[in-house]
Amino acid sequence: MAKKKTNTKPSEAEVGCLYVVATPIGNLEDISLRALRVLKEVDAIACEDTRQTAKLLSHFDISKRLVSYHEHNEITRAPEIVIELEQGAKVALVSDAGTPAISDPGYRLVSLCLRHGIRVVPIPGASAFVAALAASGMPIEEFVFAGFLPSRPTERRKALRALATEPRTLALYEAPHRLLDTLEDALEILGNRPAVIAREVTKLYEEFVRGHLEDLVAAARKKPPRGEITLLIGPHDDHAKHADGESELPSKIPLARHVEEIMRERGIDRKAALKLAARERGLTRREAYKQLLITRDE
Repeated sequence: MAKKKTNTKPSEAEVGCLYVVATPIGNLEDISLRALRVLKEVDAIACEDTRQTAKLLSHFDISKRLVSYHEHNEITRAPEIVIELEQGAKVALVSDAGTPAISDPGYRLVSLCLRHGIRVVPIPGASAFVAALAASGMPIEEFVFAGFLPSRPTERRKALRALATEPRTLALYEAPHRLLDTLEDALEILGNRPAVIAREVTKLYEEFVRGHLEDLVAAARKKPPRGEITLLIGPHDDHAKHADGESELPSKIPLARHVEEIMRERGIDRKAALKLAARERGLTRREAYKQLLITRDE
């Protein structure tokens, strides 16, 4: 009698779950009750630095098996974790601080889990750039998070040029030893925009330095910053300054002059300057180009 075939594929109930757990970026009181519950209930915790995570767990009297998962081993470690999850394990993914996969390891594991039909559950919490934006005083109805800029000067300047026409507030992470170079490049390429250095957010020596990019360059030269740095760069001021000290709305000055001012202030080419001027005036690029041709003819 032929044996009846059995289905060896695990059912949905048997497949595990990956929890993407945000941890404090400084102040341990910022961890959520839900995050603590999940860390207590999972079978294992995949973490960037086992020593760092062990300190956090010890503070809250949690004991769990820790699995090292960082940028140097995630290609091989992610499949190993997925095998555990397919066998029904519940695993929490954490970074050293903040939300995993946000300028931290995690994307590969999350992506692989989804491809294998494994449920991924976010446990939200602290994020340095979000906290910095909230206290920055800058317009943040819309913003662009660019993470870490390239460390090499040529590539960093290239990345800043790509952001030169961006009218929204920029949020960046930067290492303290590269901050001055980044500020100087940003001042040259983006112009003297409003900016904020948010240092050691939620920690004992939390500090916000506000002003314009030239002010922050001077501050960084005088006192090189330490610790975790979030750099926020706002859009250009609403009014263009004239030599007589008065200001005028961009829409009130000739388009050709507006484009020239943007090119001079930000060090970008005419095409990029025209695109930005069009956004500021609420025009399509084609409409702006037609206006530019008319004003030139006149």
